[in-house]
Amino acid sequence: MIVTKQSLIGDVLDFDRETARFFFEIGMHCLGCPASRGETIEDACAVHGTDADALVKTINDYLSRKA
Repeated sequence: MIVTKQSLIGDVLDFDRETARFFFEIGMHCLGCPASRGETIEDACAVHGTDADALVKTINDYLSRKA
């Protein structure tokens, strides 16, 4: 999986639940909420005032190491 800013949080979590830690680290503690699972990474980062590009890079780096 290649994660982008348009990726849905729920899709990323379904692909690899371990990615939840990266969302938690930037203050996204509402991952169980049905609405948050349907949000794009870009939208969620805008709401939380965090850098979507940095989060996407972190997640992709993590996933590439697991491959």
